[in-house]
Amino acid sequence: MTDLTIPPDADERRAAELVQSHVEIGDTVEIRNSERTEDHQLDVTGEVTGLEADYVEIDGQSPADKGVRYDEIHTVSRIES
Repeated sequence: MTDLTIPPDADERRAAELVQSHVEIGDTVEIRNSERTEDHQLDVTGEVTGLEADYVEIDGQSPADKGVRYDEIHTVSRIES
């Protein structure tokens, strides 16, 4: 497993660049956000099916479902490539 942590001062464009250089379409990843509370924590696992301009498409789904916006990402773990 390979981890990428987005620096706290990175804007959405920089976060997108970092994520797009770390993962490829077809990789299985786990994406987490920086909020670590019992009530709310983003933790998505699935296959990267698209690297869109403003989000990572996971299992063919947009941010309305399972996809994740770059500005919500804290850590990306590549589980399998």
